[in-house]
Amino acid sequence: MTFRPNRVTVFGAGYIGLVTGACLAELGHDVVVRDIDPAKVEALQAGEVPIYEPGLGDMIARNKERLRFTLDLGEALAQAEVAYVCVDTPPSASGDADLSRVWSVVRSLAGAEGLRAVVMKSTVPIGTGARARALLDEVGLAGAGYVSNPEFTAEGRAVRDFMGPDRIVIGTDGDETAAALVAGLHAGIDAPVVTMDVRSAETVKLASNALLATRISYANEMANLCDRTGADVTKVLAAVGMDHRLGPYFLNAGIGWGGSCFPKDVEALRQIASNSGFHPMLLSAVIDVNNIQRRRPLQGLKDALGDLAGREVVLLGMAFKPGTDDMREAPSTVLASRLLAEGARVRCWDPLARPGDVEPWASAVRYASVEEALEGADAAVVVTEWPQLAGVDWAAVAELMRRPVVFDGRNLLEPARMREWGFTYMSIGRP
Repeated sequence: MTFRPNRVTVFGAGYIGLVTGACLAELGHDVVVRDIDPAKVEALQAGEVPIYEPGLGDMIARNKERLRFTLDLGEALAQAEVAYVCVDTPPSASGDADLSRVWSVVRSLAGAEGLRAVVMKSTVPIGTGARARALLDEVGLAGAGYVSNPEFTAEGRAVRDFMGPDRIVIGTDGDETAAALVAGLHAGIDAPVVTMDVRSAETVKLASNALLATRISYANEMANLCDRTGADVTKVLAAVGMDHRLGPYFLNAGIGWGGSCFPKDVEALRQIASNSGFHPMLLSAVIDVNNIQRRRPLQGLKDALGDLAGREVVLLGMAFKPGTDDMREAPSTVLASRLLAEGARVRCWDPLARPGDVEPWASAVRYASVEEALEGADAAVVVTEWPQLAGVDWAAVAELMRRPVVFDGRNLLEPARMREWGFTYMSIGRP
């Protein structure tokens, strides 16, 4: 089949929208990304990428002839053949996904007579496709196909995940033409294309993230057991992961998961199940384990220091994981809030995080280097497993700190060496 570039409009210039737009342009399509945030669009038009994602800035610059950014709806839809919906679907007060941005985008498509397909990339509740299809018919787009095409991109490797995915999921309710069109947009990517009905496609993303979160919570349950039995969770889970039926992925104990996907998607799946009339006991336990795990360092610090009032505590890492600047649902935010509530003074270090001037970070002091943050401190918590932390001269740091106490929430450091250098050292599930 001869490759034919398509004219694509992407609604939303967040993580998913920018990566989707840039990667489709890389594949040869003519792409317009539309957002309603003037500052974000102005920055992108000037060549500035408002988020940190490895490879994304270079890809945008490389495809500037095929990739444009705009606030103007008319410009975005002019000659558009395919519209991608990549807007946020945050939890509402009831716990259900807030789809107001999704519906706003779908309604805005009215009059775009050249549209051949509308593609839902946003993570939405099961059943959203039927409502979207009905709304498209209402606004005069009965001829445009509707496709669910969930994203499986992890922050810090989103570009790689888009260009080299494990699978491309395409959900349609019998519209083979729309399915073929969206599959064709991915020409040049070597990955299996899995087609299914829309409801099943909507479920895949939620189910995948829920299973990954379950593995992490399981690892943390095992770590808590090892703490009480004297076993070493790193050795236990390394051997468990060698089982070909299980594999080693996402079996690392720590202080819990965060980010824009796991918390929202697991809670969304639990909410959908509850709304359907059954209580999802496993999902509820997965969430509960994670919520408790985030608070473990606090008790460790109290055991080592007693009252935390007036103590100088350093959080090493703020972003929810290394390789990103994203602070959404980061365990560090919970820890900083609890430490401040206990009367501690919070210092922090992170090479990329962008927390903004909001609490608890407005009350914390940020340092440019690990050593500066630790000088004169009473304790430190390894929150994010940044590789820079493994290269710190911890023997020298022990002399800089007022009290050499470290709670390693990611099992990044070597216990025997840390104790040899004079640290009161605690970690997750290691004796």
